[in-house]
Amino acid sequence: MLHAIIMAGGSGTRFWPSSRAKLPKQLLPLAGSETLLQDTVGRLQGLIPPERTLIVTNRRLTEAVQRQLPKLPSTAIVGEPCKRDTAPCIGLAALLVLQQDSDATMAVMPSDHVIDPTESFQKALLQANELVNQNPDRLVTFGIRPSTPSSSYGYIQQGEPLPHGEDDSPVHRVAQFREKPPVDVAKEYLAAGNFLWNAGIFVWQAKTIIEALAEHQPVCLEHLRRIADNWETPQRNEVFSEEFAAIKGVSIDYAVLEHATEVAVIEAPFTWDDLGGWSAVARQRGHDENGNTIVGRHLGIDSKNVLVHTCDDHLIVTLGLENTLLVHTDDATLVADRSHEEHIRKVVAELESKEWHEYL
Repeated sequence: MLHAIIMAGGSGTRFWPSSRAKLPKQLLPLAGSETLLQDTVGRLQGLIPPERTLIVTNRRLTEAVQRQLPKLPSTAIVGEPCKRDTAPCIGLAALLVLQQDSDATMAVMPSDHVIDPTESFQKALLQANELVNQNPDRLVTFGIRPSTPSSSYGYIQQGEPLPHGEDDSPVHRVAQFREKPPVDVAKEYLAAGNFLWNAGIFVWQAKTIIEALAEHQPVCLEHLRRIADNWETPQRNEVFSEEFAAIKGVSIDYAVLEHATEVAVIEAPFTWDDLGGWSAVARQRGHDENGNTIVGRHLGIDSKNVLVHTCDDHLIVTLGLENTLLVHTDDATLVADRSHEEHIRKVVAELESKEWHEYL
């Protein structure tokens, strides 16, 4: 059966001050009325039921996740004691799923993407599931046709085409995974026409990914096995904390996918945005005739290309501003040149080093 693994442990530092350590971006309604996590779970409705859904998050976020997803049983939420990247996250999820379903196929996805329409997304997951059924050794990923020469994403180079149904999306063997490139290289990828953005969404059999980890990350897997073996015992939390902290963090791309020979990429038939920073809110919310994107109460006079995000009916007035980011919360306000958006992480790091509560 198809099981959903939703990775929801990110910190979302580029969305400070709205996103905090205790309430990161996946738990915020940045692209609509629902939070990003709620949208991700809702996107699976009718395809994968709650009892086959597993949310892997940070331990300090488990209660917040449970409040946002009351229909999920508490056993569906796994709180990691520390951050160790995607390979340990996915490996542990695979072991836990295998305890319930020895033939499980996993659909692995981040919790902070905006995808539309749902029907196309579900159809693509079913296509990936069929590709895995045809070849249980196959690992399937999804690629996004690039619209710009972005240096913010990893790239997947398409190899030879693989057979697919008449109504299915194009699918190719993966020739190579490429790290985030400089802009000049990204321009070459765009011109070549056979490179896709790596969406970080995967489908594979749980036992296949465990076999791959056993080959390429055996030490990591041993720690994960000890955690899974103690999952239903009184020692769970103690073993989880000790063994998980001993793991060296590594991404699933580097740990497994870059070494695998049987990898297929489906060109996504849906629109996709990974909401990497505040500029993504402008893409999702749109802008007025002056290029302003406004969420909340705002009065703008002679203001252009301004992004305002405020809460609790707090009025923001901008006068003669251009290319400005202004985010207001109950206890902190950010005012920045929009070209400096990438540096918000430095603000968060500074707040954390000072141990100011606005970090949390």
